[in-house]
Amino acid sequence: MAFLADALSRVKPSATIAVTQKARELKNAGRDVIGLGAGEPDFDTPDNIKNAAIDAIRRGETKYPPVSGIVPLREAIAKKFKRENNLDYRPEQTIVGTGGKQILFNAFMATLNPGDEVIIPRPYWVSYPEMVAICGGTSVFADTSIENGFKLTPQVLEKAITPKTKWLLMNSPSNPSGAAYTEAELRALADVLLKHPHVWTLTDDMYEHLTYGDFVFKTIAEVEPSLYERTLTMNGVSKAYAMTGWRIGYAAGPVPLIKAMDMIQGQQTSGACTIAQWASVEALNGPQDFIARNKAIFQGRRDLVVSMLNQARGITCPSPEGAFYVYPSCAQLIGKKTKTGKVIDNDEAFCSELLEAEGVAVVFGSAFGLGPNFRISYATSDALLEEACTRIQRFTASLT
Repeated sequence: MAFLADALSRVKPSATIAVTQKARELKNAGRDVIGLGAGEPDFDTPDNIKNAAIDAIRRGETKYPPVSGIVPLREAIAKKFKRENNLDYRPEQTIVGTGGKQILFNAFMATLNPGDEVIIPRPYWVSYPEMVAICGGTSVFADTSIENGFKLTPQVLEKAITPKTKWLLMNSPSNPSGAAYTEAELRALADVLLKHPHVWTLTDDMYEHLTYGDFVFKTIAEVEPSLYERTLTMNGVSKAYAMTGWRIGYAAGPVPLIKAMDMIQGQQTSGACTIAQWASVEALNGPQDFIARNKAIFQGRRDLVVSMLNQARGITCPSPEGAFYVYPSCAQLIGKKTKTGKVIDNDEAFCSELLEAEGVAVVFGSAFGLGPNFRISYATSDALLEEACTRIQRFTASLT
């Protein structure tokens, strides 16, 4: 009898974490490496949020919290959804977890039986299908393309739905592509979902506040109120508030689902860190002006990276609507050779040879389910991004 669980055979390691670790190891070995793999803002957590955490410590807010979150944070979450998304949730319809990952995992664990299907648009965040697999479900991948902006279309969604479908997992703006759905695009998808009342929607809105230009963010339960009773709307403080290490995600949905997720979390981690929760109360209720400032910096970085990558031979890079990633195609470079004679036979080989030759660490697109592409995180300084893109231009020009 094997000691390790059979479920592990269905799960792959996180490619984004692996790339970040590889870049760290090379740096420690003395290599000049620019790591563009991590999905983490380079900004610091605002001082008012830090001070709220310090005040909580001084008040003695250091005991076990309720499993679903402290009441002030659940109230702040309900107010946030009303203020920013026109969604009416009571505090008891909300839940707080240790990051968005736990929210997603608990939702799947609470709802999936063997054979249940989860529709996941491709490209997808690397953890989505692995979570589904761990929880005993089956991922059904719905393909997008660079031509349609990496967005799920109503026609593809309709074909993907079966009697076994339990969830549609939406991520807008998207990790890895940065694609974000307009109100009209969500309306078209909602029209399909209305025809299939057994399908629930889980919306990962973690990058909600990072959209650019005149794009207006919408979430699907806001666009189609009839889907409210079968939608779990997930968000968190990690990206917009530069609080990745505080590990706070949250969601709102129907009470029976929230109670089921609470039960699972109660046997798993119990409540999230009280200090991080009090900091999150301040994040949601406090000043929001810094978000616009940070967003403007990200938009400038996006424009820099898109421009320079489109000047690289054989690279095509769309300009995304949101998040802090680009997802360029390297299709024109497949089959070419490096100076050392190695053949670039797929996007993983492209990224490996780029790291070896120029010390630029990016994540290969096949890890996100769709290649030949690669993901760049532009959540770092303009100087590093310009240098990295210059190296990419030099590398692609060297291929024969």
